[in-house]
Amino acid sequence: MRKLLLLTGTSLVLAAPLASADIVGFGANVSYWDSELSGTATNRNSAIDVEDDLNLDSDSNANLSAYIEHPVPLLPNVRLNYTSIKQSGRGEVGAAGFDGILPGATVDSELDLDQFDITLYYELLDNWVNLDAGLTVRTFDGELLVEKRLPPSQVSRTTIDGTIPMGYLAARFDLPLTGASVGAEGNFISFDGDSIFDYNAYGQYEFAVVQLRAGYRQLSIDYEDSNDALDIEIGGPFISAGLVF
Repeated sequence: MRKLLLLTGTSLVLAAPLASADIVGFGANVSYWDSELSGTATNRNSAIDVEDDLNLDSDSNANLSAYIEHPVPLLPNVRLNYTSIKQSGRGEVGAAGFDGILPGATVDSELDLDQFDITLYYELLDNWVNLDAGLTVRTFDGELLVEKRLPPSQVSRTTIDGTIPMGYLAARFDLPLTGASVGAEGNFISFDGDSIFDYNAYGQYEFAVVQLRAGYRQLSIDYEDSNDALDIEIGGPFISAGLVF
């Protein structure tokens, strides 16, 4: 392993006193992410451009998130997050071909990428300025299916899966007496030539127990799994609605 750049909440906890909720709090939301995809997929040293060659486009990108916060000192809060990304398209294999599919062949393609996060975090600040830091364990499972349309039939599958630790940071600035706030949050890791960065920035409004949020999310994956690899970026605006108690 040549390099490990992983920021966890541990170092920040040592540098600042912990804040904690006065009572047990719970929140959950669902969001829709209107994203665009770019980058390359590699299968047995054969690469293809997922945007220009495959014309992949968003079908449905859903995100579910929930958290629980408590007043128990030194015990971390818990956040769960699930993201499902589905992209499909019809395109044409480039001049180099791809995984045995000849150049110029018309193909139907589909990318499925599922991610599930468990985050343990601490509140470092909890007033009109909110700051959280911690550690995320992310399990992800992705497959790119490329199928030649005309006989003879040919199918290529590029798959990646793994479970990795990631640093977690979140900051939010509340506008007093308005219910409005702005914030950003992200997960990140870079090691041994692989990297994943997943971050978003948003504006938010709360009234009673309803929380509405809109912003922009960017996910960058550069990950190799055996002979398969994905080097892609997925980004675009999102909206979400949720409940907080």
